[in-house]
Amino acid sequence: MKHLPDRKAPTAEYWSAPSTGNYFDLYPPARAYSLSIVGDARVLTKDEQATNFETMLHIQKVQHFINRIIHDLMRRGEEHDHSKLAHPEVALFTEFTPRLAASTYGSEEYENFRKSLGPALAHHYAHNRHHPEHFKHGIEDMNLVDLIEMFCDWKAATLRHNDGNIRKSIEKNAERFHISPQLIRILENTADLFE
Repeated sequence: MKHLPDRKAPTAEYWSAPSTGNYFDLYPPARAYSLSIVGDARVLTKDEQATNFETMLHIQKVQHFINRIIHDLMRRGEEHDHSKLAHPEVALFTEFTPRLAASTYGSEEYENFRKSLGPALAHHYAHNRHHPEHFKHGIEDMNLVDLIEMFCDWKAATLRHNDGNIRKSIEKNAERFHISPQLIRILENTADLFE
């Protein structure tokens, strides 16, 4: 970004002032100049300043909503799978996790081990909404935060299997949970971020 010589960082007054919605009163350089990252900055017209004011309010709202999702995801990360750390889950997961890790995800052997985890899985699904099984209508009832945690869970689980592969997991789970082609593509696109 090209910085103007007179552009200053927000002052302590900016950060401590009550939210009046008037960003430009507290950050004057943004009022009069364009914040272009290409080309030269220039003095803005009154109409352009008014447009920028509305745009900055929009940006602040988007930041607020993104931060709400970030906060929820951080909480999810801190609390992820805590139910596995106590009874009734810990005993069965202690017995079967090594066997699951040595099997191929989605194979007949894997599914037999998973069925043996029945009571632990029933409790786990009931207390963890990043699993489609938590919901009456499966994946269709999940929200975006659920889906992000679900994807991260799938990716981390591949690292516990001797032959784990996130793309194969997506393929198997697409069939298992009746995932739409559009969401499959989104999950595959997200897998690209981890390669």
